[in-house]
Order: sequence, then structure tokens, then C-alpha cells
Amino acid sequence: MEFAGALRQAIQSSGLTLERIRHRLGRRGLTVSVATLSYWQRGRSRPRSRTVVVALEEILQVPSGTLTELLDDPAHAVAPVRGPAARGGGGAGQPNAGERGRGVRDLWPDPERYACLVGQLDRSGDHRLERLSVHDVFRLDEARRSWTLSVRTVLRAVGDDIDRVVCVHQTGNGAGGDPAGLVDVRYCRPGRIRAEGGLVAFELVFDRVLSTGDTAVVEYELGPVGQPAPDSYDRRFSHPVHDYVALVQFDGDRLPARCYGFTAEGSSSPRRRLGELWIGTSGSANLAVGAVRRGIVGIEWEWH
Repeated sequence: MEFAGALRQAIQSSGLTLERIRHRLGRRGLTVSVATLSYWQRGRSRPRSRTVVVALEEILQVPSGTLTELLDDPAHAVAPVRGPAARGGGGAGQPNAGERGRGVRDLWPDPERYACLVGQLDRSGDHRLERLSVHDVFRLDEARRSWTLSVRTVLRAVGDDIDRVVCVHQTGNGAGGDPAGLVDVRYCRPGRIRAEGGLVAFELVFDRVLSTGDTAVVEYELGPVGQPAPDSYDRRFSHPVHDYVALVQFDGDRLPARCYGFTAEGSSSPRRRLGELWIGTSGSANLAVGAVRRGIVGIEWEWH
């Protein structure tokens, strides 16, 4: 469903007039005219403020994400940073415009399993958190039989009374083996954890309840995962992120022949290479991208 249709349906179901919605937005410090609300539900224009759309979900009493997940257009999903972190032998190219947007569930190989796992967690604050930066460090052991993932995320609240964030990672092919363990959590504490079929989803509870404008930093590590790692690592973005950095560390003397950055619209979409990445003397390669809207960003490599 398009944003306008979903908004129109939510307004009709709520029984509220546009004037009442305008008034309730105003009580939250958000100024939106009745005419603008009318344009939005008729598809003549679209909101530019995610904060307003999150407030509309609360006022209209629809599930979190009902409107915000339709707001982002994943065409040009990522814009690579043209700096040293994104530069390889061939340079990082601008990805082409993708096909029309997909739902968040289509970022994952098994959408139904993803929906089942995250549905057991508290995501009420997820769409009221602005992702300022995400840094991933993916470490592959010398034998390429085990891997760990370290993550550092910086968040800013765009609403009040937010106490947690939900994280989801793909940890295997679902063929068996122990799920990834959540270890070494910092600046937060783990909440509920759910794992099944190569996916793990968990809550990270902040060390304080956030109000509008407050920031939080969370760090955590997954692994070691005792499954042979694929020849790539990727991050699946269901929310916009200002800055993303991925670093892959190869342990041991044997290094890949080549590394590339890539993006994709969804799990079943073709990958678009951004350019070749340099593997340094430290045995690592990294990629930095900015203004990620939604989609998949990652690093893939080829062995000799």
C-alpha cells in the first residue's frame, strides 16, 4: 500500500477529523495545517519529517511502522562517501536507482521468520530513534570456520519515554548449529533475545529512559559463530542511518584476492558493486557510506 492510502485508511478508522489531528499534533509542538494533512492523504504531497509521521501513528493508534515504513523510498538507497574509507582500486561508484520499494521483511531471506521473531519483542520506540551512526567490525578466523561481530551504534531520540532498541542479525543459513551468543554488551543491558533458523533478534535496554533530543550509545558483540562464514558480510537497514562503516578483519596469513563494497534493494535483489576495496597490511578492508535510507550494504571478497 502507498503512504497516502495507508494514511487515509488510518484516519478513517480513527474517527478523528483533520482538525482534531492538527490540534493533537500541535499539542506535541508539531505544526501541520489541515490542508497539508488533506494533501498527504490524497497523495498530492508527502511528509518530510519522520517525527511528524511517528506522531501520526501514535495519534491514530496504528502499529509502529504502519506509516513510517511506507515513507522511505529506497530508490538510491545509499550514497557512498567518496573518501579514503570507500576508495578501492576501482573507486566507489554511485549505485543506480533501484526498483520500487520493498517492505522491511523483504530484507531477510525468510520474511515470515523475521516477522515472527521481531513480533515477540518491544519495538514501540524503534521508529522514534534516529540512527546517527553504525559501525560494524566483522572478524573471520584464520581457518574461516568461525566469526564474530562487534557493533557500535549511536542513537538520538525523536520522542519521549524510549528505553530500548531492537537489533536483528543473520547468523547462519538456518541449517543447524548453535545460535550466535550476545556477549560483551556495553552502555546498555540485554532484554529479550529470540533466535531461530539463522536469525537472532534482541532488545538492548538503555541505561536511562530517553526524552526528545537525548542520545544513547550501545555496543555489543555476537559470536563466536561456529559456522563457515560466507564470502561476504552485510548489514540490513530497515531505518535510515546517517553514517555507516563496515570493517572486515581477516585473521591469519591468507588474505582474499579482492574485496568489493556492494548494495542491494532486498534479500533476493541483485547486488550492485560500489568498487574494489583495498586490503591493508593489517589484513582488513573497510567501507563507509552515508545517508543510508533502506536496503542492504556490505563487503564481499574473492579468495585465490
